[in-house]
Amino acid sequence: MRVFEGADGRRRVYVANHNAFAEQSVSFAVEGIEAEAAGVAVEIGVLMLVYLNQAYRRQQDEAMSRQGKVGIPELRQAVIDGALLRLRPITMTVAAIVAGLLPIMLGSGTGSEVMRRIAAPMVGGMVSATLLTLLLIPAAFIIWRSAQIRHKGCSADHAGTPSEEI
Repeated sequence: MRVFEGADGRRRVYVANHNAFAEQSVSFAVEGIEAEAAGVAVEIGVLMLVYLNQAYRRQQDEAMSRQGKVGIPELRQAVIDGALLRLRPITMTVAAIVAGLLPIMLGSGTGSEVMRRIAAPMVGGMVSATLLTLLLIPAAFIIWRSAQIRHKGCSADHAGTPSEEI
């Protein structure tokens, strides 16, 4: 797993009885930071899908209780409900990460040239991952589920059965 690569590299340097140079230390730190940022982006996306799916299931349950079908309007409402539940936590998570990276990106001390080049793409990556999560994932979810609804004439008891899950 990528998360453990930095620890494995440090262990190899220690076992081989080499002196860890500054370049090696920076390399290990960058690997850990990049893996962490990628992990946060994936977690945010997965949580958005979970919340969208839960909101859709609630719409299915409501439709089943009134003996109706889940249509496109109910799907859109489920996506709005699910996305709104994740809006604040996602925004706060990304704001905290970006706030932690800004001093590194804007610093002007020894080694700041190297660290600035590391922090700038990570800030951009967190912003783009946030936009992807908040805009593209809900849109893709609507397209995917609406295709299911149109294709199967999806009633509440057939939509989103476990065999159709992602």
